[in-house]
Formats: sequence, C-alpha cells, structure tokens
Amino acid sequence: MMLSPLAAAEVVNAPLITNDAVIFGILVVLLALVFSTEQSARPLLKGFYKFVPGLLLCYFLPGLLGTFGVIDAEGSNLYFVASRYLLPASLVLLTLSLDLRAILRLGPKVLIMFATGTVGVMVGGPVALLSCSLFAPELLDGAGPDAVWRGMTTVAGSWIGGGANQAAMKEVFGAGDTVFSIWIAVDVLMANLWLAVLLYGTGVSDRIDRYTGADTSAIEDLKSKVGDYQAANARIASTTDLFQILGVGMGAMAIAHFGADLLAPWIQEAYPGLAKFSLTSGFFWLIVIATTLGVLASLTPLRRLEDAGASRVGTVFLYVLVATIGMKMDLMAVVDQPILFVIGFVWIVIHAALMLFVARLIKAPFFFVAVGSQANIGGAASAPVVASAFHPVLAPVGVMMAVLGYVVGTYGAWLCGLVLRSMT
Repeated sequence: MMLSPLAAAEVVNAPLITNDAVIFGILVVLLALVFSTEQSARPLLKGFYKFVPGLLLCYFLPGLLGTFGVIDAEGSNLYFVASRYLLPASLVLLTLSLDLRAILRLGPKVLIMFATGTVGVMVGGPVALLSCSLFAPELLDGAGPDAVWRGMTTVAGSWIGGGANQAAMKEVFGAGDTVFSIWIAVDVLMANLWLAVLLYGTGVSDRIDRYTGADTSAIEDLKSKVGDYQAANARIASTTDLFQILGVGMGAMAIAHFGADLLAPWIQEAYPGLAKFSLTSGFFWLIVIATTLGVLASLTPLRRLEDAGASRVGTVFLYVLVATIGMKMDLMAVVDQPILFVIGFVWIVIHAALMLFVARLIKAPFFFVAVGSQANIGGAASAPVVASAFHPVLAPVGVMMAVLGYVVGTYGAWLCGLVLRSMT
C-alpha cells in the first residue's frame, strides 16, 4: 500500500521510541551515568565536570534525545507523572529537615531578588517587542486574536506565575490558539535555556559571589547547621526506614491531591474571582498543601527520618523531574518563527541583566539570583531544583518563592499586557 507524501513524512519524522517505560528507563540510566562519571577520579572527567555541572547534563542530555527524535518527548506523560506525583513527595521529604528560623535569617535580599525578577519580566516584554519592531514593524499590528502582543501576555503570565496564570492571560486578552501555541514554544525554549545558564552558575557560584562581594554567611550557616545535624545523626537506612520515608512522601502526595481536588473546584464555583490569585488552580493547591505538610512534619518526630536519608530520596525524585523537564526542550523550534524567538531571547536577557545588576548593587548571593529568577520563570517545578543544586536543605526556599510567584503572577502579567496593548 502506497503512503501519501504527508503520511510518509510523518513516518520519517516519527520518534524512534514512544514507549514511556522505555523512555523512563533511558532517563534513569542517563542520570546514573552522569552521577557516576561526576564522582570519577579520572583526570579527564574531573576536568570536564569542573566546567560543566552534572545537573546541567541531567537536563541537556534528555533534551538532545527529544530534539533529535530519539524519544517522543511531546507525547510522553512522564513530565506529568513526575510533576504531579514525584514533585509533591519530593517537596515533603526535602522539607523534613527545614529550619524556619535559619531561613528567616536569610534576610530581605531574597525577596528583593524575587521582586526584581517580576519587574524584569514586566519591563522586558514591552522593551523586547519595541526593539524588535524597529526591524519588523509588522510586530506592532495589534489587530486580531493572533496579534503578537496577545501571545506575549500569556508568556508574561507563565514567567511571573505559572500555567494557571498563563491560561488566565489567554482568556483576559483573547489570544488565539495559533499564536498561543507558538508562544508556548518560545516560553519553553527560552525558559529552559535560562534554566541551563542558572544551573551552570550553581557550579561557579563561589567565584560569582567573590566577584560581587556578596555576603553568603547566612546561607553557609544554614547549610552548616543542617550538615552538622546530619553528620551527627545519620545512619544506614533499613528497609523499614525506606518504607517509612516513601510512606511519608507518597502519603503526603495523596493528601495533597485529595485536598487540591476538593479546594480548586469549590473555589472555582463559589468564588470565581479568586482565579486571579491562582486559587482555582489544582496544581497551585497541590504545591501549597504538600509544602505545608512538609513544614508541619518537620516539627514532629518524623523529622528523624532525615537521619536515614529522607532528603536523598527526595533529591532522587527531583532529579527525575529534571530529566523529564529537559526532554521537552525542542532546540529546533526556533526555525518555524525565528522573529518570535528573537523577541523571547531579548526578553529573557533583559530579565537576566536586571537580576544581575540588582544583585551586584545590593551584594546579593548568586543563590538569591537563581531562586528569585526561577520562582518567576520556572515556578514550583524548577525553583526547588535550582535551590537544591546549591544544597538540598535550601529547596524549601525555592518552593516558598514559587508559591509567591503564583499569587502575584496574574497582576504582574495583566499590567504587562496593558502596556503591550497600548504599544500596538
């Protein structure tokens, strides 16, 4: 039977591996290889990892497999599973060793950097559109649902808050499905490229902090305090310990889903106006409830599960999430609408430049830059990833900032959208 040219092209472009079980196995093997080689004593590998952090490879290697069609990243459900099942459990396990007093001692600079990240997105969008319109004036054509500015409002919602805020902006400013889908690609590619830069920065953060003269004493104190506790109380995990750790993590995940399934629809029906705070989003409540359960558990004897390595189990879950995030990045998407990707690139550069400028001005540690940025750009899925790259005990800081991003996301994106609309 002869295939039509279109059908033949689809067969040629079809991913080589579409079975999620096989893809999952490949991702875990990649993670194992990265961690194994990162700990190698061979001079070549030691020199390589001196400049390329292992976490960055955990992100990029799956991305290359997805970009070149080795695995079906688009059709895979692994990211959904990791973000809905493993992420809540990971947040609880990473929060068991939480020291709230030490986190409060981090001071106001982390909030300043978060606010700077929000302003960077709000200002960066209009400036990027205006600068690119000097070479392509048609970008300022504001008519119709597929106008460029309408799609940009959805990215602003995503980059300040998250998916719920992005969907809200689509409805508020009437973005058409066509432009919306294109800007999703811009959103994913640019956000992931910036995430890669931040992950690289975690490996050289000491040099960056020395250059900027940042005071990292509060961060080091928090890391040292938890490290000393772990060293004094650590024990080899028994089978019982591991099942208790999994029981706490997965049990809290189940409670978080149960609560989110009740709260989000009820608020949507009873108080639909609260959608602007993301309070009608199931994912928002999933993250909030899981984080709250983790904080509460840290005040109980369950905290002693950290002695058996609860945070290490949570870190494994988090790295699986990193791999599933990375595999969805399509480096070739830029070919379809290059001008929109140029706008996205200028936009993220403005955000990054403002973050670095303010950090230098107030002598904020690079950790605050990374977490403050990802709490906006990446949200709850990647902010704890970046935070835990510095130290697992710092993951809750990323979660708390990400939740704040959900709250302010709609307001910031709405104001950005008004400016964009006025320009066209």
